[in-house]
Amino acid sequence: MFPDDIQMLARRVIEAAVARDLTLATAESCTGGLVAGALTAVAGSSAVVDRGFVTYSNAAKIELLGVPADLIEAHGAVSGPVARAMAEGAVARSRATVSVSVTGIAGPGGGSSDKPVGLVHFGAIGPHGAVHAEHRFGDAGRESVRLSSVRVALNLLLDRIEA
Repeated sequence: MFPDDIQMLARRVIEAAVARDLTLATAESCTGGLVAGALTAVAGSSAVVDRGFVTYSNAAKIELLGVPADLIEAHGAVSGPVARAMAEGAVARSRATVSVSVTGIAGPGGGSSDKPVGLVHFGAIGPHGAVHAEHRFGDAGRESVRLSSVRVALNLLLDRIEA
């Protein structure tokens, strides 16, 4: 289902979380649950995956993750502050100790000059703090942007677990 590199990376995330007795949550917008899907495709993932939030709309980000509406209004849903708030909300509204969030513009439309197609913001939280990452994958096609985002998200989870 997922490319081999994503499967291998997801397995590493699960193994690292099991080894450190950490639980995981995802908060996804443009990836629509693909990160959680990659994690739960790994046998034994139920030992550490608590839940995944698919918060495609702004209302879902506000209602399910507690992202402040004024934060979305001020910065837009595709922004560093919103990505961080999504990751924080995933931990606050779950039993997870580590989370990752993804919010971006996968395309083919929906971009603008300041927020082009392929722009994706990530947030991740773990026992050693929070990080934000911004990637510009370009207008490489919807599937490519989404799979590239899954790779980045899994790497950020691994980083927060192993930090």
